[in-house]
Amino acid sequence: MLNKRHLPSITALQCFEAVTRHLSFTRAAEELNLTQSAVSKQVAQLEELLQHLLFRRVRRRLQMTPAGDLYLVEVRKILTQVEMSTHYLRSYGGETEVLRVSTPSTFGARWLVPRLKGWRLRHPSIHLDLCNEQEADDLLQGRSDLAFYFGQGSRPGTECLKLFGEELVPVCAPSSLPDTPLTDPTQLTDLVLLQNASRPQAWHDWFDSQGYQTEHSYHGPRFETFYMCIRAAQVGCGVALLPRFLVEEELADGKLVIPWQHAMPSTDAYYLAYPEHAAEVPKVRDFVKWMLEQIDSPEAV
Repeated sequence: MLNKRHLPSITALQCFEAVTRHLSFTRAAEELNLTQSAVSKQVAQLEELLQHLLFRRVRRRLQMTPAGDLYLVEVRKILTQVEMSTHYLRSYGGETEVLRVSTPSTFGARWLVPRLKGWRLRHPSIHLDLCNEQEADDLLQGRSDLAFYFGQGSRPGTECLKLFGEELVPVCAPSSLPDTPLTDPTQLTDLVLLQNASRPQAWHDWFDSQGYQTEHSYHGPRFETFYMCIRAAQVGCGVALLPRFLVEEELADGKLVIPWQHAMPSTDAYYLAYPEHAAEVPKVRDFVKWMLEQIDSPEAV
């Protein structure tokens, strides 16, 4: 941990960031309701601390140095985080408990969020903070109280509750279907295989599970999330290989169809994890109990 005297003030960072946008100490001062000399002094102190010039004058115009460009990226992240944290703290009363839950984005939007009304009605005094940022040590470092994830059940220092598995099915827009029925699954490559970054082996394994191989199993546009894949398939960009439970609504409405009837069970599953030491924390215990009720219901998946 850096000694306090080696850390810049928030005011200095705000002054620096404002000057980078205006490339003018005077205009930055007007924005911040400070004097021009005060802004200039803050930036000078920052440069002294960093041992780097952040700006230089070229033909009487202010320009950023390479060091300034590099520093600006991190400073904006810091100021944004401080602003978000401030708004977050002001958004609930001081007597309210906060339960921080991280989840994969599409899983959260498609499966978890539709069920949260029941949690809210049962626990109105608990402020739920749902995010899709997931790092391996979020739970152990206290950044999340619980975390949904897809994978294997073992995570050091945590209790892992298995929710359910998944089966992958190919889906596409009705308009993407060929005029004649498919006679083997490799013909799907003519429709363009939409790739998902979280399941890079999925198409290869899906073909292999039927005894087929194709050099095109890794070819096609790649998407970061299942939600992007779902939308791409809906608008006719190609055929996506997706967990059936994430597209049940589109299949029922006819917005998506299954062009080849073969479902591949995954060897992984969805889990809810929480730190071992938090097992008896009331809000964590209550959420786990509520989640067990959700997966025991007939419409869990």
